[in-house]
Amino acid sequence: MRLGAALLAGAIIGVDREFKNKPAGLRTHALVSLGAAVVMLATIASSQGNADAMSRAVQGIITGIGFLGAGVILQLEAERRIEGLTTAASIWIAAGLGIACGAGLVELALIALAAVLVVLVGGGAIERWMERRGMGNERKNDSN
Repeated sequence: MRLGAALLAGAIIGVDREFKNKPAGLRTHALVSLGAAVVMLATIASSQGNADAMSRAVQGIITGIGFLGAGVILQLEAERRIEGLTTAASIWIAAGLGIACGAGLVELALIALAAVLVVLVGGGAIERWMERRGMGNERKNDSN
């Protein structure tokens, strides 16, 4: 059940990224979430639930995911723009959801998944609304 929940959570985030034609989509997000859950389950089983071992596993997963996320971030110097930050963040949260599922916190993962979908689906509309009203330009210029 934990692996299935992790796989489903990652896949749902990946579907959003696929619809938006982003570089990391359904397979990447599903595999990240599933992989994090497998690592957590293996750590729990092999350490008999030792908190230190689980903490080290979480730290390792998050560090490793940072490299994956960095791979989807592009700095476009000529256009003074950065792309891929949201996709990198979605990969990071997919790992977090996998960790939660692997640790048996499926309810937490479901609540967090709902929040992620609110941000990914509704956040773009709010950003566009703010840009039309001149409220988003300072933030974008500062981030470049």
